Formats: sequence, structure tokens, C-alpha cells
Amino acid sequence: MRFSKTFLKTLRGAPKDEIARNGALLTRAGYIHKEMAGVYDYLPLGLKVIENIKNIIRDELNKLGCEEVLMSSLQNPEPWEKTGRFSDQEVDIWFKTELSSGGVLGLAPTHEEPITELLKSYVSSYRDLPLYIYQFQTKFRNELRAKSGILRGREFLMKDLYSFHASEADLDRFYAEVENAYRRIFARLGIGDSTFETFASGGIFSKYSHEFQTFLPVGEDTVYYNADKSIVLNKEVLNEEVLRDLGVSRKELSETTAAEVGNIFKLKFKYSEPLGLKYIDEENSQKTVYMGCYGIGVSRLMGVIAEKFADEKGLVWPESVAPFKYYLVGIGENGVQAAEKFYASHEHETFYDDRDVRPGEKFADSELIGLPYRIVFSDKTLAENAAELTSRQTGKTELIKISDL
Repeated sequence: MRFSKTFLKTLRGAPKDEIARNGALLTRAGYIHKEMAGVYDYLPLGLKVIENIKNIIRDELNKLGCEEVLMSSLQNPEPWEKTGRFSDQEVDIWFKTELSSGGVLGLAPTHEEPITELLKSYVSSYRDLPLYIYQFQTKFRNELRAKSGILRGREFLMKDLYSFHASEADLDRFYAEVENAYRRIFARLGIGDSTFETFASGGIFSKYSHEFQTFLPVGEDTVYYNADKSIVLNKEVLNEEVLRDLGVSRKELSETTAAEVGNIFKLKFKYSEPLGLKYIDEENSQKTVYMGCYGIGVSRLMGVIAEKFADEKGLVWPESVAPFKYYLVGIGENGVQAAEKFYASHEHETFYDDRDVRPGEKFADSELIGLPYRIVFSDKTLAENAAELTSRQTGKTELIKISDL
């Protein structure tokens, strides 16, 4: 991508109405544009980050045999009414719209009901199970606290996976596989060393569910952890019974803030029973399908990564999610010629700052935009038949022979 050919512009100051660091930096660096509180547009650089995150998630889920779909955002109230979740008294985050012909539709905050209703047309026998179905889709929730940039939005991108099983044992097996897949996903995203599986409330479904929490100063959750972080639990389940279950004492635990980036849940019959998702087993008896659900906040992950690695100069992207690997600068006529030649061979992984501005402005923007490496060609470097290579993460600069680039 050539800087001169894109409509993007960097901003020196943070937007006045953006108090979250992730929102401010991502806006200043040209990754997102704020429409209103909790609602953002993803610009070319931001969309590349989103797609890189999605591809890592997609790769790990496909290895488990999961199948990708894309379901509608507009929701028929009927299945939600059967589970009691279309009522504003039960779920107060709905966005709803009245039809001119009468009736009401909702914009999906999640998809347990519609995916269960859909599977009634495709599951009839134990031979049809298990099934693992996921999607990347925009969700809508009328959040009252949409003040954390893209960490908490009213419109956001989510990966939601749903599994369907003939037995609880098979649900347990797949649940464990997803746990391990999530650990690999967060490691590949560069946050594996600060993201921990966390005991959380299971609500009416089970004693516990599991969240994946990234330790972060601006996180909205409070969690407690032991010395080696083998036990992490959400504040909502911190009581003597849970401590006994986990074999840990209160004095062994430290407190920190964290941002939830994923969750996994054994739903069992919560939705399949009221919606009538059944199958015929090997003895020709009708049974209810077991279910699990597994979420990852894709746009939230982008915000978490931005928050976690940013410094006083701007964003610092891990290579796995960065929109481009290199920020390319040519100084002087010879430097520009060398940069053009490099760009012609590495266009797909290079953001080329070919603007007619001072080198200092280009260097400042390279640090704000946060690509993993900056490459500079100039008369000085070309005299050594080399380029200057700077790591955004470490700040280390070295001369690299052009043949070694």
C-alpha cells in the first residue's frame, strides 16, 4: 500500500471525545473512525488487522473440524420468545425495530436461539452428530458503558462457535479441545503470556463457566490469581465454597484488572430443550441434543492488543496481526529509487510512505502506525549497499545488506 494513494491521514492529537487509549491511538493512526459512542468504522489498515485475527482463529477452529457459516443479523422473535430472551425484562440490551407491516424484529446480540432453530432442519439422528458450527458476525448490544474504545461497543465483531452432541461425554471432549485451541489462538496473537483461563459464574447452566482474561490495566473485570497463575478466578465467584473447590486460600491470591477476550460454556439443554432440537439414538429413542457455545471478541481483541503493546510513541503490533510487516521510507533521489525497487518485490507486506513530506514526519508516523519494522534507504545506507532496519518493538536499528533483506 502506498501512503500517497490512500485516503488515510494520521492525527497529531487524540480526538476530544475518545478517552480510551486504544480508541485514541487507533483513530490517530488511521485504523478506525468513530461514528458515535460504541460504534466504529474499520478503515483499510484496521480491516487488515481484523482479517489477520480472524484468519488465526479460523485456522485453529478448522483444525477441530468446525464449519464456518454466516447467519442473519435480523432476528425473528419466535425462537427467542420460546426461551424467554426477547423480553426486555430478561435481556435489556436488545436493539429492536418495528415493521411497517406490523410486528417487531431484533438485531442479534448473540445466536444461540437461531442456530438451534436452524439445526432442527438438519439433525434427526445420532448419525448427524456431533456438529461444530461457527461464524464471524457483527453483533448489536445496547451497552450503557460504551466508553472504552473498541473494548466495549454497541456494534462489534464476534466469533461465535456452537457445538451439538449426542452425549455429555462428547460435549466434555470437545470443550477440552476448544480450551486448547483458544490457548493456541491467544499465543499466536501475541498475548498468550498474559491471557489466562479464568473460573467464572456458570449461571443457571453449571457451577462454572470459563473465560479467557487478558491482564490489562484498563480491563473492566477484576480477577484473582495465585503465584504461578495456574488458578485465576473472576471476582464474581470469589467465595469460600469456590476457594475450597479450587484448593486455594484467599491469602494466596493477588488482585488485578483484566479484559475478557473469550469465553466457553456448556449449555447442555438450555436452548435445545425449549426449541425442540432432538435426535433419534441407536435404540430408536428420542433424545435432546447437548450444546456448547464458545465466543471470542474479534474487534475487542484488536483493542486489547493495541492497549497492551502501545507505548508513548504509538501502536506496536505483533507480526501475526500487523496490517503490514514493513514501513518503507526512501530519503533522497537514490533512496527513493531503492525504495521503489524494494516495494515492487514486496508490495503485499509493505506500507510505503512515498509522500512528499520531511523524513521526520515519516518516522513519527511509522512509530504511530506501529508496523513491526521500518526500512529506510538513503545515500548513507546505499553507500554500504544496505538499508537501515529498525524494530518497532525494541527500537534497535541496524544496517542490513540489501541482498539479505
